[in-house]
Amino acid sequence: MKRILLGTLLALPFAISSLPSQASAAEFIVRPNVHQVGIVHKTVVARYERKLIRAHWQNVRRGNRWVKVRVPARYVTVRV
Repeated sequence: MKRILLGTLLALPFAISSLPSQASAAEFIVRPNVHQVGIVHKTVVARYERKLIRAHWQNVRRGNRWVKVRVPARYVTVRV
């Protein structure tokens, strides 16, 4: 009997705090958006850069492997 009474007394504050209150709904403030923001379209100039690739894929028995070498290096044009 003491265990049931003690368990109820311990669970009572948790049960009360989980109930929703009306004060929590009053915290939201709604402001109508009166001013409209003007949208400015700006043309974007594409920039390209040459990048040195010092590796290549190589076929081996267990699949493909990324091999880093210096001799067959090549430049690739990359958009920045």
